Amino acid sequence: MSVKLKQLIAIASLVEIVEEEEKDTIKKVREKKRHRIWTREWISRRNRELRGTINLAHIELRNEDADYFQRFFGLRHDLFDRLLELVTPYIQRQNTNMRECISPKERLSLTLRFLATGESYRSLEYSTRIPACTISRIIPETCRVIYEVLRDDYLRIPTTTAEWEEIANKYLEMWNVPNCIGSLDGRHIEFKVPLQDGSFYRNYKGTNSIVLLGLVNAHYQFMYINVGVNGRVSDGGVFRDSDLSQFINDPQNTLNVPRDKPLPGMNEPVPYVILADAAFPLQNHILKPYPSRNLSYDERIYNYRLSRGRRIVENAFGILANRFRVLLTQIYLPVGTVQQITLACCALHNYLSKENATYLLGAVDFENVEDRAVLHAPWRNDNVQLRNLEIINVRPNRNVMHIRNVFKEYFNSVGRVEWQDFMV
Repeated sequence: MSVKLKQLIAIASLVEIVEEEEKDTIKKVREKKRHRIWTREWISRRNRELRGTINLAHIELRNEDADYFQRFFGLRHDLFDRLLELVTPYIQRQNTNMRECISPKERLSLTLRFLATGESYRSLEYSTRIPACTISRIIPETCRVIYEVLRDDYLRIPTTTAEWEEIANKYLEMWNVPNCIGSLDGRHIEFKVPLQDGSFYRNYKGTNSIVLLGLVNAHYQFMYINVGVNGRVSDGGVFRDSDLSQFINDPQNTLNVPRDKPLPGMNEPVPYVILADAAFPLQNHILKPYPSRNLSYDERIYNYRLSRGRRIVENAFGILANRFRVLLTQIYLPVGTVQQITLACCALHNYLSKENATYLLGAVDFENVEDRAVLHAPWRNDNVQLRNLEIINVRPNRNVMHIRNVFKEYFNSVGRVEWQDFMV
């Protein structure tokens, strides 16, 4: 037998050995898969005699303690039922011969509990008897549906002159600021960034976040939100690139903002304005404070009156984070899911503030009628950083500076309030 033939025989034998080892490996893997359980026994008892805390809340708290039901889910049971009716067609699943589906009520309850507490999926798994892998699919989907079903009725920017005028009238009535169509600010939503994203979402505080930009009316309700810009961008930069900036400065007046109108008791027409802080640019429709150095007395009065009206948006963000405490945590989820969570929280905030008269009770800054001293809302104790404090240094043109001066003149003359002199 030749050497070459011996080599071929040896190679063939080696190949047979390798094939046998591969067959044994595949057999062991298949046997291992056969022995895997379909679901853990303690989880399968969710729909039997033992139930999770969410089911117990519906069975006991709903019937016995309505106040604690509201604390548990963040809303009254009648508002829960109304919301459930809206989302059910989009989150309903079918039962199969293998298992019973998770009901819309459980899906919505799970999501509301997550938004109210910010608990991890693993923690919710033990309290709900729903696997964490299933929870990771339910919560993003339900958040998306909540936002979709609520946004048209509860979270939309006004598009008619009458709507804007109603907002302006409320600002004048409640906060003594004329020609005002909203307050604008931003807040960072912190989350855990994947390693491949590096420092893309790193903000000025050294944490990773996306920015929530919100325009709020006189009743602490969001009229416009922009979510998802990375935290490296300042509030002014987020506004500059937003569709709100394009709409509000559109020569065609897409949003039908009312035409320029004189302030009460004055003759010169000025634009309707949005109140903002130093992080935003001074524009025809954006009113911001004077720089804090070497201020005259009239300028300090103006800054006080402006900050009093702009405090609305600070309170809106504070209430939002206090009611939906997931926004106070570092969210360990992908950025797309963080966006869906934030949108759902904003939509729910408006839904509750419009449908529940007690939603804002005790949750906002309160002014003492006698001396106008501000009693801070409880949410401020959480030390929530609301906005990016990077100041926009672009020098405004003379026209927008003149508009600010007109408001300063108004606040110090015909628009003067009796207590303002004691506040500066």
